[in-house]
Amino acid sequence: MQFHQVEVEPRHGPTLRLDQWQLEPNQSWVILGGNGSGKSALARLLNGDLPLARGEFRDRPARVHWLSLESQQALYERELYRDETDFSDHLDPGTSVRELLEEIRPWDEAHDRLVALLKLAPLLDRGYRLLSSGEGRKVMLARAVLDRPDLLLLDEPFEGLDRQARLDLIDVLGELANGGQWLMMLIGQRQDVPPWATHLALLDRGQLMLQGTADAVLNHPDWTAALDLSARESFDLPERQSDFQLPDWPADKPLVELHNGRVEYATGVQFEGLDWQLRPGEHTQIHGPNGCGKSTLLSLVSCDHPQCYANNLTVFGYRRGQGESIWDIKKHLGLVSGHLHRDYRVAGNALTAVVSGLTDSIGVYKDTGAHEAQLARQWLDLLGLADKAGEAFKRLSTGEQRLVLIARALIKQPPLLILDEPTQGLDDVNRFRVLAAVERILEAGPTTLLFVSHRDDEQPALIRRHLRFSAEQPGASALFRITTE
Repeated sequence: MQFHQVEVEPRHGPTLRLDQWQLEPNQSWVILGGNGSGKSALARLLNGDLPLARGEFRDRPARVHWLSLESQQALYERELYRDETDFSDHLDPGTSVRELLEEIRPWDEAHDRLVALLKLAPLLDRGYRLLSSGEGRKVMLARAVLDRPDLLLLDEPFEGLDRQARLDLIDVLGELANGGQWLMMLIGQRQDVPPWATHLALLDRGQLMLQGTADAVLNHPDWTAALDLSARESFDLPERQSDFQLPDWPADKPLVELHNGRVEYATGVQFEGLDWQLRPGEHTQIHGPNGCGKSTLLSLVSCDHPQCYANNLTVFGYRRGQGESIWDIKKHLGLVSGHLHRDYRVAGNALTAVVSGLTDSIGVYKDTGAHEAQLARQWLDLLGLADKAGEAFKRLSTGEQRLVLIARALIKQPPLLILDEPTQGLDDVNRFRVLAAVERILEAGPTTLLFVSHRDDEQPALIRRHLRFSAEQPGASALFRITTE
């Protein structure tokens, strides 16, 4: 591929300018850039979705497969459209992983090899909608490789993967690169640069700041300077909203109680025998591999999982299934998760999406006032999105959407804050900004945190308790043991 004086003008985001840049099929490129740097515009240009405004783009690969969070969302929405649960007497699990892989081409030795490399064998007969976000990412990668593209374009491929799955994926991609697959990876975090990258480029506000061999770029003095993120911003939090707090809640009274917790699907029991309490101020991080039940547990607590009624579960003093209103519970919590992001598909702008955190709905369906709008603007400003308030939520980049949903969760500064891999899709600058805001909230008042992250560098300082899921019975019907510390 050769770029000469190229300019691309996306409808949203900065103009992408590539003056002189040449890439060869025997090179494995990693493009590093923050949210709004122009990575999406580059991907759309390579994929043939954006026309040139000017300049020359020669030797574009004939077949490009773009694997991104957006493509994973598109497959999820296809599966939602096909969901027949409402027309039958059982849960429709959706298209199985085996069927999804066979959609690309009939089963052959390449399928067997990828299933082994990506450790997909236990998932083959599971429906796609029942997979965790990390498991879904691995399935999407397998589909992309089976498509045999000339260029495999990987947009944030490590998002949602646990530590071991990340290491496995690095090995798989290294094998693909060594086997002749032309790879380009777009990432926002420097820790994700893999050892097999032969070439690196730094993209900032639509400009290619650095590019060349990996050794030359990593040793360039501007590389460290451009990525120096050690200084954290100081800021004041917006006012805590008293209507959503728990006045006079005793310090020793659990916010959440689960006795002999159990979740079972058609494929088997996911976990069972969980006795757990969460008291005010016991900030807790939940650990475990993809598919172990971390997100399932959090969805029980947030009352979004149908099996919460089948469990002995009490949240904010309300025993689930005893006639309480779900809104009495949701009023006191804030939530960020991959499931929420996937399901937030309504019309509306960024400001409305943040305000919806006060109404606990996807979208806003009742009148809200000037105070609520001003509060939402304050949170957008704090997270660097002041100029996006009027933008349609659907037209924002994936990272910007995630920041909006984080603001939505934080706007109440609630008694219970549930963050399930909240920084997916964020660059380092925005990731540190979000984590700093969360720490300020925990320091400033009575908010208790439930936190999930697969990143070693995301360990909020105030977390003192840990809940760990570990495989007790590996395989297609894995059973997980849970320990607390």
